[in-house]
Amino acid sequence: MSNDVEIQPYDGPVGGWGSVSSIARRVRDDDAPTALPELARQNKPDGFACVSCAWAKPANAHLAEFCENGAKATFAELTRRRVGAEFFARHAVSELLGWPDQALEHEGRLTEPLRYDAATDRYVPVGWQEAFADIGAQLKALQTTPDATVFYTSGRASLETAYLYQLFARLYGTNNLPDSSNMCHESTSVALKAALGVPVGTVKLEDFEHTDCLFFFGQNVGSNSPRMLHPLQAASERGVPIIVFNPLHERGLEEFTNPQRPLQMATRSTTRIASRYHAVKPGGDIAAITGLCKALLELDDAAQADGRPRLLDTAFIAQHTHGFDDFAAFVRAQAWPDIEAASGLRRSALTESAQVYAKASATIGVYGMGLTQHELGVDNVRMLVNLLLMRGNIGKTGAGACPVRGHSNVQGQRTVGIAEKPELVPLDRLAAQYGFEPPRHKGMNTVEACEGVLDGRVQAFIGLGGNFVRAVPDHHAIEPAWRRLQLTVHVATKLNRSHLLPGATSYLLPCLGRIERDLQAGGVQTVSVEDSTACIHASRGQHAPASEHLLSEPAIVAGLARATLAPNPQVDWTAWVADYGRVRDAIEATWPDQFAQFNQRMHQPGGFARPLPAAQRHWNTESGKAEFKVPPRLDAAFAGDGGPDVLRLVTLRSNDQFNTTVYGYDDRLRGIQGTRDVLLMNRDDMRRLGVADGSQVTLACAAADAGPADGVLREVSGLRVVAYDLPPGCCAGYYPECNPVVPLNHHARESKVPAVKSVPVRVRAAA
Repeated sequence: MSNDVEIQPYDGPVGGWGSVSSIARRVRDDDAPTALPELARQNKPDGFACVSCAWAKPANAHLAEFCENGAKATFAELTRRRVGAEFFARHAVSELLGWPDQALEHEGRLTEPLRYDAATDRYVPVGWQEAFADIGAQLKALQTTPDATVFYTSGRASLETAYLYQLFARLYGTNNLPDSSNMCHESTSVALKAALGVPVGTVKLEDFEHTDCLFFFGQNVGSNSPRMLHPLQAASERGVPIIVFNPLHERGLEEFTNPQRPLQMATRSTTRIASRYHAVKPGGDIAAITGLCKALLELDDAAQADGRPRLLDTAFIAQHTHGFDDFAAFVRAQAWPDIEAASGLRRSALTESAQVYAKASATIGVYGMGLTQHELGVDNVRMLVNLLLMRGNIGKTGAGACPVRGHSNVQGQRTVGIAEKPELVPLDRLAAQYGFEPPRHKGMNTVEACEGVLDGRVQAFIGLGGNFVRAVPDHHAIEPAWRRLQLTVHVATKLNRSHLLPGATSYLLPCLGRIERDLQAGGVQTVSVEDSTACIHASRGQHAPASEHLLSEPAIVAGLARATLAPNPQVDWTAWVADYGRVRDAIEATWPDQFAQFNQRMHQPGGFARPLPAAQRHWNTESGKAEFKVPPRLDAAFAGDGGPDVLRLVTLRSNDQFNTTVYGYDDRLRGIQGTRDVLLMNRDDMRRLGVADGSQVTLACAAADAGPADGVLREVSGLRVVAYDLPPGCCAGYYPECNPVVPLNHHARESKVPAVKSVPVRVRAAA
């Protein structure tokens, strides 16, 4: 960590010279000079898909189709720094456990397969075939209870890799296929599937060109999906209202200077993004949307009384929806004082925004994890859908639901079978293709996998990327239990904390990065990914690999499968690795409606769109119509254990990180430099609780029910208080540093997404 801590309010724009300067510093810090030419290929039709966010890739790409964090991800992958046997000869694993996340990331690329040696407390080199053989033997020994093994997937593996991986797991005998979406947008998958019949958003990139109103809920575009600022800038400049609901005032939703506009850069001028900004209370989104719906009903009542046209799309509601009357009755029954108290917003503000909505002909509802990561995260998403359905804003140009997914192929992995829920996968078709009987029972999601680690049901963990232990809640319970696993295997490009918690047997298997040339027996290979708008893109790496000892992710999955599974004449792992086009043929055979002519269409500029029935107003729901749903209550958050000193913690990412990957310690857009050990607080709460700006505090869980892991310490100490503009009664700190205060059983109903956006906590001054 830098010793130069500086905290000053930031009132500049997102983008602009700050972004350019940050990129220039990062390429030097990462020692990645060969990465600069690769930026010209990033997110281009003939290039590679960014390894960070999943935002859509336009057919007509900008000159620079990358953002600040996308550039950092490329620099990180193409750094000249290396981590191999010589690194571990100098550093014991127990020593490395004391290093911060950024220091581990900064050491560079893994270069050779490694096995943990408990006698020396170090990782030591091992040959690929020896590693595969030992891992396969241990998995075979556990196969009498296949559900004792977890096959986890992070969001960056390609469609081809994910397809092979899910087949490996099911041939092994389990549906234990948790993935990173279980920690973020599983609430989306559950909510949209039930409401609209599709588990993904209904908006395409071109819809932003035709919308005349945008609602934003809980999504920080400036740090998490900055390329999205281009369509938002265009919308703002043509006068489209952009109405934001977010607890913190984020600069990326307020002002943007486009680095690709010379005049803006020269004059340091900005484009306003949000036309209205509502600092909703954490957990208050159901109440806020209820207020919008209530105001819309009142405006519609007035229009009817005056003989003016209705403001509800009554024809759409009658023909295409189910449950409206019960929903409208719920909304009308809610008292405005209750809505104001739960949302933290005034009736007048909500009514004014409802008036804007009522005048719009096509509205897009954009949202992120600010909706999904609450106890009622699924209901949050359903409420936004309710709002859109009231005016027919699903299934028409310029309108729809737009969840902004995080990692670059997290949505696509679910599309090709990475799912613990058997009903989401065409198991009968897989059975016919490969001549086996797939497991039909539900597997473990991320929270359930953690529960299995704690109670001993899980004995082996295979991680296809990611930093699982760091990403999940209840660190102080999970980390000791993790060491009791019989087998841990991590496929990775870089070192992270999860790798430093070895089971009885532990392997690090280094893989090629997406930007690197993937040469197989059939020639240089291309992979594919799915973006947030359900469009499929080709991705082809050209950069020289970081080491001659690296294998591709498909080759590693195939190597593990061959060493573990009995031979199957209908499954040719070797042929698939030689030619990924054959994997795509297999994907098309499994999902012919979704991937027709996969190999022929994958290079299409802008990607080819998967068919989404809801976008055509065909509803694959229980009723055959789009479903309104009544929420159980106005407050989406877990209750605290009582008392006026309980706050609600919102966990955040900085603009110098992506998920658990921390690139540096500068959160420019919040004015925080040199540290991540901070707690943002409202000034009135600081006075009330007797803590001063700059003072040191301990953050402690204050949940009414901390869960089954009795005796677990759920505290984070050494946080510096920073006075910040956020609603009273809440505070904010960085993810994953604040994960230890989150109980494992605090997750969204139905989806089991960890509820990290409204955690009951107490703040205690340092002794």
